[in-house]
Amino acid sequence: MHMSILQNIFADHFHKLLNSNIKIRDTVIENVDKMIHCGDYKRGYAFYFCEHCSHFMVSPFRCRSRFCTSCGNLYSRKRSTAMSFKLVHSSHRHCVFTIPEELRIFFRKDRSLLNFLFKATADAIFFMFKKLSKSENFTPGFICVLHTFGRSLQWNPHIHMLISEGASGNFSIWRTVKHFHYELLRKSFRFTLLNYLEAHIGKSFKKVKSYIYKHCPNGFYVYAKPTLTNNQDVLKYIGRYLGRPVIATSRIDNYDGENVTFHYNRHEDNNLITETVSAVDFIKKLIIHIPEKHFKMIRYYGIYAKHHKHENKLRLFIPKEKRRFHTLRNSWRTSISLSFHFDPLLCKCGHKMTLFQICLNGTPFFEKFKSWGNSS
Repeated sequence: MHMSILQNIFADHFHKLLNSNIKIRDTVIENVDKMIHCGDYKRGYAFYFCEHCSHFMVSPFRCRSRFCTSCGNLYSRKRSTAMSFKLVHSSHRHCVFTIPEELRIFFRKDRSLLNFLFKATADAIFFMFKKLSKSENFTPGFICVLHTFGRSLQWNPHIHMLISEGASGNFSIWRTVKHFHYELLRKSFRFTLLNYLEAHIGKSFKKVKSYIYKHCPNGFYVYAKPTLTNNQDVLKYIGRYLGRPVIATSRIDNYDGENVTFHYNRHEDNNLITETVSAVDFIKKLIIHIPEKHFKMIRYYGIYAKHHKHENKLRLFIPKEKRRFHTLRNSWRTSISLSFHFDPLLCKCGHKMTLFQICLNGTPFFEKFKSWGNSS
């Protein structure tokens, strides 16, 4: 089995963490095990056979873990396609909701608090649009994605949001909204999040809350990137931010068996920074970002979350009749054809290979045909 550089790092050193006094979450152990054995024939495979020349191909199953860089990219593409089906035909804005460094430790110790990040950002957006007209109660459409990592892999939970520059009201089908009240968003986000945290944590949080209000008088930092006006910009945004893995293998420059060298562009000045850390420390940096099992990192709100009275009257980003075409692009065969410019099921004799057997455990057919020596 050909292993990626990330698989090699974890296969060589993850057992050291398991044998140490460090408490490892169950979801971390599960996801790391999946990632290390991603593409391992012993975990299952699909057997394809050509009826014309007896040529065959064995394709191992993938782990489907979001932590795996290979499967994470596939997951990102599928999620991006699903998201694009929900979007209305409107310009969208990319906003980033961040929190002060002093609050990050609370979300690290109790990951259930991450739910309040979603709730606070959603409340802030709904409050801003509601102030446009109480009778209309305008409802925008927006998608929130939680990132717990910064560029240097440090723990930095924040929300990326793709929000429509417009909303549907009780009476109006659609109203374009170009002006976003960022001062209101910053203060509303701060107020709501701190109240949620205090209600959950208790009186011990009061001192922290007072400190935050004193040192963040203008609210929490809410950053807006340029408006996405055309379809290609929206698709690029979705693919880049909504579901990407913690680190791409292209950012790992070297692994010598003991140390890992990786790079990133520093957020403050965009300067290229290169770091070399021990493999164990590198693993620690990554596994803290593995979410709890069944925790939803992507959430839909407003008209993207539920049916609206004007839903059938809104123009969609991708018409329903074109959805099948976009879905097929994410199939295993098509994605390989588009990425590597060859058809994995096209036999060397020119005919299409057909699925002969799927093996989940054990490899009786694989061992039999392996001796023939003509496996692809």
